[in-house]
Amino acid sequence: MFFNAVARILPPIARIGVAPSDSDELRLQKNLMVAGSFMFILAGALWGVIYFILAQPVAGLIPLSYAAVSLFSIILFGLTRRYRLFRISQLVLILLLPFLLQLALGGFVNSSAVILWSILSPLGALLFASPRHAPYWFVAYLGLVVLSGFLQPATPMVGSLSPRLVTAFFVMNIAAVSTIVFVLIYYFVGQRNIFQEKSDKLLLNILPEGIAAILKNERRTIADYHAEATILFADVADFTPLSAGMAPVELVELLNEVFSDFDALVEKYGLEKIKTIGDCYMVAAGVPHPRPDHAHVLARMALEMRDHVNRRHFGGRQLAFRIGINSGPVVAGVIGHKKFIYDLWGDTVNTASRMESHGLAGQVQVTETTYQRLRHDFCFEERGVVHIKGKGEMKVYLLQEAQRTMPGPHG
Repeated sequence: MFFNAVARILPPIARIGVAPSDSDELRLQKNLMVAGSFMFILAGALWGVIYFILAQPVAGLIPLSYAAVSLFSIILFGLTRRYRLFRISQLVLILLLPFLLQLALGGFVNSSAVILWSILSPLGALLFASPRHAPYWFVAYLGLVVLSGFLQPATPMVGSLSPRLVTAFFVMNIAAVSTIVFVLIYYFVGQRNIFQEKSDKLLLNILPEGIAAILKNERRTIADYHAEATILFADVADFTPLSAGMAPVELVELLNEVFSDFDALVEKYGLEKIKTIGDCYMVAAGVPHPRPDHAHVLARMALEMRDHVNRRHFGGRQLAFRIGINSGPVVAGVIGHKKFIYDLWGDTVNTASRMESHGLAGQVQVTETTYQRLRHDFCFEERGVVHIKGKGEMKVYLLQEAQRTMPGPHG
């Protein structure tokens, strides 16, 4: 409960200095830097007041000075957004002031190992800056620890605290440093998990889940042969004259509305959306994971697509789609290193595209190959032999409806 409360309180404070153009990574670094600095300010003010109460004015002045300077640097950062200057100043203050405070209190034991606070400097460099810089800050921290050991014999024991107070400060220093470290890492990990979930969702909007996992974990060319698959293309009939009379925003909104509905059907039937090309929508069944009902399930989706478009208006317009389907072997893979895409190749794909382009508005046209797979479970109208560009004469069929005994989308 405590850490959940902290996670709710920190974000409003941490937004100081954040710019709208910042990346998620930079925004997280700024958030943690500011939130951590506020926690250090509170600790510095508390420790300073306690030392003054215990008649240790020099020791009290050091953490109070840090609190004042640190608060000023946060205000300056909020005004200028100069993150690099803010980060370096904070890391230097956190590194050096505990060392000075330890000297003022009389060394390791009498200061209750207050130099432990300096470990927050290399930790801050690790979280708030590039990880490659963190080792230098850690070496500087170790150097101060070693230097403190050499200086211990020469450190004056002025106004020594009682053993009980020394023990109490040991507990306070260890507990406070541990709490700040845990809170920062807790918040950091939580935010990074959110960023990772967003990245994974974006990646899964582009690639099938299994393909995305391979790309994240392996470096190899992804190219798979699938002996059995069914491909669907859907295209708006008379789209060119339709789009000529529409504003760009209106056109995009119309296609987004239609294709979003198609996306919902793809998810409903457990299929794989491959891509959209202009007003053309491409779906596959049987890739990347084989399934014996690939032709049947895509036929059911095609019928629902057809009926959905026929009974609805999009952007105040009645649309008609040509839908083409073909079945057979395909090659599937990922092309490109940037803005990559999962795509399909082969004669099966080309013929499915031809079924759409040579089809009829408001109809689902299939090849002989697909017809033979579906003829016992669906009703067809034989369109006859049609000349298909690049293929010659082909016998094609118009898919009408599923027979009543057909199972639902999940079998």
